[in-house]
Amino acid sequence: MKKNEKEAMLSLVRAAAESGVLRKLVLSKPLSGEAAPRQDGKLCLRRGERVLMLESAFAGGRVSQAFYAPADIEATLAPILALYGQINLITSAGDAELRTSKKGKTTLIGGAPLTARLRGELSRFARFDAPVDREKKRILQGNEPFLSALGISDKNGRVHDKRQAKFRQINRFLEYLEDVYPHLPQEGPLTVYDLCCGKSYLSFAVYHYLHILRGRELTLVGVDLKRDVIEDCERIARECAFCGMRFICGDVREAVPNGTPDLVCSLHACDIATDIVLETAVRLRARVILSTPCCHRYLSSHIACEALSFVTRHAQLRGKLCDSLTDALRILRLEAAGYATLATELTDPENTPKNTLLRAVLRKGFDPSGADAQKKRQEYEAVRSFLLGDGVPAYPEEV
Repeated sequence: MKKNEKEAMLSLVRAAAESGVLRKLVLSKPLSGEAAPRQDGKLCLRRGERVLMLESAFAGGRVSQAFYAPADIEATLAPILALYGQINLITSAGDAELRTSKKGKTTLIGGAPLTARLRGELSRFARFDAPVDREKKRILQGNEPFLSALGISDKNGRVHDKRQAKFRQINRFLEYLEDVYPHLPQEGPLTVYDLCCGKSYLSFAVYHYLHILRGRELTLVGVDLKRDVIEDCERIARECAFCGMRFICGDVREAVPNGTPDLVCSLHACDIATDIVLETAVRLRARVILSTPCCHRYLSSHIACEALSFVTRHAQLRGKLCDSLTDALRILRLEAAGYATLATELTDPENTPKNTLLRAVLRKGFDPSGADAQKKRQEYEAVRSFLLGDGVPAYPEEV
């Protein structure tokens, strides 16, 4: 009996999965009346067995995964494929696409040639069955006690659906910390400041990474203006037995202990609070700075640049432009102070719009009176004057 187009597509998916040549399976364009999310599939090795993993992304950042053995694909995927108007099968042997109209008419494109290739010699085609555990490896697994204390995961180590984005954000920050770890002292105790620490997600994650995973002795100080937040952080530190953590309620400019910190970090310090964090870190000559800015309002309300007026006279465009200009100005300021800098994405932009991470590492042998330092300061001052005009109070000194 001749198979219809849907059955033929299911057979192709199964054959591609069984042979390992399936690169990607995409289920999109839900049919009328269905609220099915887009699903993306790929091959993985799970417990040593080849499986097809389908991942669904829902509103609010929630992601679910399901795994199917190749032998079960035709039976288990049939009702799922019936929800979608477009199915794309991408393999190293060729591609096929199944389209279903709202009236139920189906069209299979590329099915016949792909079927012929899958029935022939497949050794020349690439395989795509990567181990799923390696794909999902993270620094944090979700079962760390501090994550439960912060409300990110439950007592069993399962990350709450609504906290998945925060969990990914913390993991990604620790990956950046791992990258700069060689720039920290490799012997002796470390000193870390989390400035404008808020609920201190980063404080606890950084302490766990450096003390538990790296075995380092350290003092981590969190500073914030909100008394209730500081008290809550102190409670969680006691619960987790993080004895090297302490928290101070006060203004960062006045409350930070004297001394040279090895690392200064900050997550989403609002508007000029980020400038205060960076200026404090520079004044203390922190060896490494990791900062994710937030709410770039200052420059948007103070910019006085005629050359950019064709942009700045439009509020929506002015805001977007000033986001980038503010962080670029901060980078110039850090470079003028002797830091090697990098601006990069913290996580997937879908997780948070406040997604830029500024990384600064103090350059060894930097001479603040040298020609290079003078050139950097002149560049910074020229750009600041270009954006703010001569009549505007000096930035960031005024904040």
